[in-house]
Amino acid sequence: MLTIGFKVKSGFAIAIVVAGPAKSPRAIARHIVEMSDPEERWTRQPYHNRMFKTEEDEGEIARRVKIVKRCAKKSVEALIDQVCSASLAGERAPLRAALVVGSVVDPATIGSPHMRAHANEGRLFRTVLENALQSHGVAVDVIVEKTLPKKAIAALDRSAGDVKKVIDGFGEALGTPWRAEEKAAATAAWIAISKESSHR
Repeated sequence: MLTIGFKVKSGFAIAIVVAGPAKSPRAIARHIVEMSDPEERWTRQPYHNRMFKTEEDEGEIARRVKIVKRCAKKSVEALIDQVCSASLAGERAPLRAALVVGSVVDPATIGSPHMRAHANEGRLFRTVLENALQSHGVAVDVIVEKTLPKKAIAALDRSAGDVKKVIDGFGEALGTPWRAEEKAAATAAWIAISKESSHR
């Protein structure tokens, strides 16, 4: 069984592929999933105009969002192809993915225009990634980052120390960089294995 955990960032996501079973998971690969166009600088922050300025042109925002959707679709297709082709004999395509995000707050509830722009970008990159995965038949869970440690302990029936030890082992297997973002994505992928197992 293969699952993919993602740490969603602005314009891209860090993906960690993990193979089950949940009792003895193995880290398989690390990928960067681009959701912006390097030729179009502001597709990484489509609701911004300059560093601390919001984009007011709705037509320009719509143009950037269209590019983001296209990039996410292309990147997810490539990722699924890579994961399937590199999987071990008998392994199926990923059945489940989990996205680790900073927040799921409705941007409309945020008063500050600058903070609302960031929230709009967070929602955009989360939803385009989720939609692209679902179009390949991949079930998707969304986990708010601050809840991840408790969710891992509950879903995996492990202590915080055990979870850390396994995730650190993933880092040794995959090599550097192994930062908080990679650890979050790996933890999410491991949780996804336990969820998929419980649905069988």
